[in-house]
Amino acid sequence: MNKYILLIVFLCISISVTAQDIFGKWKTIDDETGEEKSIVEIYEKDGKVFGKIIEILNPLKKDALCTACEGEDYNKPILGFQLIKNLTKDGDYYKNGSIFDPQKGKMYTCRLGVDADNPDVLEVRGYIAFFYATQYWQRVDN
Repeated sequence: MNKYILLIVFLCISISVTAQDIFGKWKTIDDETGEEKSIVEIYEKDGKVFGKIIEILNPLKKDALCTACEGEDYNKPILGFQLIKNLTKDGDYYKNGSIFDPQKGKMYTCRLGVDADNPDVLEVRGYIAFFYATQYWQRVDN
């Protein structure tokens, strides 16, 4: 009997750990202003992790174009823009890819991970060399 109870507890813990992954929709929060800016969907494709902007929260910026972008992304709509590219899982984090800030026109090395204390908070860290900035995004119910 005790073996069955232990098995059920283990299965419940396994399911809750799996639910605490980075995939899904996240509300972006500006680390400087605290402003809620957009909804980003994080997904996996061909073994890599990507994120794209699926909603812009400020009604005045819904039709904004990426004027700070270069190359093929210049003047493309921010809505639908793929800002996270090519991350791979490395321990508790997803990294070895990039994140682009369309407002500043800057590319950063990126690391994503779910907060250990709150699975509804995503730690988004962008690096240039040894310097980094961190934003905390909020999970959006699907």
